[in-house]
Amino acid sequence: MSLFNLRGELNSKQSLLFGIIGFVVLIAIWWVIAEAKSVDVPVGYKKNVYPSSINADAKTLALIDSLAIADSLAMANATEFKKEYPIIPNPVNVVTALPEMVKEDNLLGNTWLSIWRNVQGYIWAILICIPLGFVIGLFPFFKGMFSKPIDAMRFLPLTALTGVFMLAFGTQEKMKVTFLAFGIIVYLLPLVVQRIKEVKEVYLKTAFTLGATDWQTIRTVYIPSVMSKLIDDIRVLTAISWTYIIIAELLNKEGGIGALMFNAGRQSQSHKVFAGLIVIIFVGFVQDYIFVYLERRLFPYKHYPNAISGMTESQAGIYGFMGALVILVVLAMIAPAFTSSVMMYSLIIFVACLVFIALGEFKIFKTLRNA
Repeated sequence: MSLFNLRGELNSKQSLLFGIIGFVVLIAIWWVIAEAKSVDVPVGYKKNVYPSSINADAKTLALIDSLAIADSLAMANATEFKKEYPIIPNPVNVVTALPEMVKEDNLLGNTWLSIWRNVQGYIWAILICIPLGFVIGLFPFFKGMFSKPIDAMRFLPLTALTGVFMLAFGTQEKMKVTFLAFGIIVYLLPLVVQRIKEVKEVYLKTAFTLGATDWQTIRTVYIPSVMSKLIDDIRVLTAISWTYIIIAELLNKEGGIGALMFNAGRQSQSHKVFAGLIVIIFVGFVQDYIFVYLERRLFPYKHYPNAISGMTESQAGIYGFMGALVILVVLAMIAPAFTSSVMMYSLIIFVACLVFIALGEFKIFKTLRNA
């Protein structure tokens, strides 16, 4: 097969090989740009901080001139130099910054805090969008009233609404989670309505022929069809919450990887900023694979022609885990004082659900291996 056929497919070995080559090429490009933007500074040299020249008097202007002259003399008289990367850091510096950030900046704790905020945001978005989207998408009365305003919501400049959210919810945790949830809702709600519209007519006619009621049609046709496609949409939209979490965490800057990166940027520590970006990308990839796994287990008919032993156990564990997580998220928002007291019970439920999932995966593995 030619590597340049339109919409051609690579085999597993080719995918691995070209994936490695592409990664190396990107790192090389990054390295070249970093080296091109690097500067040589004297060893031990620290640039003076100039006072503001706005409305400066003669004395201040003279001080600025003297500091500039001192910097110039230090540069001119230097005999030993070292390379610095003020704009784009070297990839090696970024990688070596990670253990430093773990030790000095509580990188793991801040990353976990951002993940927890992220999870809360899109769980609230899902809880709001799915029932509301079904009501608007199924009933012409509500569709006529709200479909156009919902479509228009996608064009809202959410960054301009941060002041509104601060006025409504303060600057604490509730504001950040609400802002993240709203950032997903404006995209997810129109998608729910669109997915309902895309349900194939043949399924609806079959349900009507069999004498299904409206509720039976919703339960057996609309919900499975919509949710099997919507999980891919949710998977894509979770990346949006990582965009908005940086904005949310800049407000009041109470922990989180966004606040950590902002503080590093203000201190001209670009290597830590890039290290934070790498952490976010890594977390995003992990989340993406989790959603791929959930899609294959919750909607197995899309991937397996026959029933598979162990699928029931995996689904039971997944639904139990998700249910406990939803309860924890709701409590964190409406009754934060009780969250810590139920955390131990939640951990027990999570562990039990993971055991169920592991049992199901073991059975699925055996079934597929013997197939």
